[in-house]
Amino acid sequence: MTHPIRFGIQTGQQMVEWSQMLDLWRKADAWGYDSLWNFDHFYGIFVPPESPCLEGWTTLSALAQATTRARIGHLVNGNTYRHPCITAKMAASLDHISGGRLNLGIGAGWFELEHRSFGIDFKTVRGRLEALDEACQIIRGMFTQPKTTVHGKHYTVTDALCEPKALQQPHPPIMIGGTGEKILLKIVATHADMWNASGSATRLRELIDIIARHGDSVGRDTTQIEKTVMMPLCYKAAEPRQQFVCQLVASMGETTPEEARQRIMIGDKQECLDTIERYTKAGVTHFIFMMFTPFFVDEVQAFAEEVIPSLR
Repeated sequence: MTHPIRFGIQTGQQMVEWSQMLDLWRKADAWGYDSLWNFDHFYGIFVPPESPCLEGWTTLSALAQATTRARIGHLVNGNTYRHPCITAKMAASLDHISGGRLNLGIGAGWFELEHRSFGIDFKTVRGRLEALDEACQIIRGMFTQPKTTVHGKHYTVTDALCEPKALQQPHPPIMIGGTGEKILLKIVATHADMWNASGSATRLRELIDIIARHGDSVGRDTTQIEKTVMMPLCYKAAEPRQQFVCQLVASMGETTPEEARQRIMIGDKQECLDTIERYTKAGVTHFIFMMFTPFFVDEVQAFAEEVIPSLR
């Protein structure tokens, strides 16, 4: 299956004024971005936990009313934070609110501090992955079946109802984020309509091949899964900003700034087109630009006006 090339932005809700986020989403929607995402955290990430951070589902519901064309979603929901029946009900409702534009992102959960502070069971890594697999079964069942019954190790659901169903049929696309090769990517191959990860084009190609092998084992054609990558955007930025972003990505990925540059949408139009080509050859077709304040709105607009039209 061939997927079109798409572009999105993700704005984490940490250390940001509501008016800033609202303004950027409205503009990005008008500029032609295909998808708009927030995150699902109660504390900011990579900043002091005391930093202000708006909640994800409430902000996304409000942003659904402020946009009209781009698809919306969380990148991604922590499965551990909510019972999957609750997630399914919320998602079906938000699909109606958004006019059928919801992508349901979900992952196993990773931020231990939030769990410990809020009294949420963090489970082991295997336990979180097992719970995610069961949750996907429950959510998909509630989206598509009159009643859903799953008696698993982590959840017991009996004749669970979800009415009204979502507008999108058979259901809103389910995006699963993560890179764990043995278990997580098998869950992707089994349940996902979309997959998200960060990394170099070479690394994502390796992971896509692993997803395909898992697909063979579960009897699914994984070319149906839309592959997405999350990366910073640094379009036509001044050299000091480019160097700063490369050094930041290098420090997070334990690599050199030169290697990190290959994982950023950075430089002039031609360098960005070369980056897009490198990833599309690897099998990735949806590029999501991760943003925290301060938002460089001029770069977001310029990329939409100068690069995106070349790929439509």
